[in-house]
Amino acid sequence: MGETFEKLDKKKTEWQTLLADDSYAVLFKEATEPAGTSTLNDEKRDGTFVCAACHLPLFESIAKYNSGTGWPSFFEAISGHVGTKTDFKLLLPRTEYHCARCGGHQGHVFKDGPEPTGQRYCNNGVALKFVPSDEDLPPLRS
Repeated sequence: MGETFEKLDKKKTEWQTLLADDSYAVLFKEATEPAGTSTLNDEKRDGTFVCAACHLPLFESIAKYNSGTGWPSFFEAISGHVGTKTDFKLLLPRTEYHCARCGGHQGHVFKDGPEPTGQRYCNNGVALKFVPSDEDLPPLRS
């Protein structure tokens, strides 16, 4: 993983027609799903977690762990597949991360994760799709 890709510039109205309302709200309005509601919290199979909007692979299952926060958590993203920016929505600065291809909001990264990285990518489950290792990854959306 970690290959190069072309950035995708699609209007929010186009994404709205492709995505479920809750996924659209998280990905393109930076909402947060309620803690403990994602089926991906209990996902333990080998595979890849891809952006629910554009299908870019973001995390490998080997990097997933149970953080106890109620959201799917990972200690490492696929290199070059997420971007970050500083978010001041809760007054104190946080590091927001998003899909590097479509810009879809995924969650926030914190410095309280496990070794080897010490990072906790706290992800909204509705912003991801899980693809088991015995299935082909979906083609990138255009």
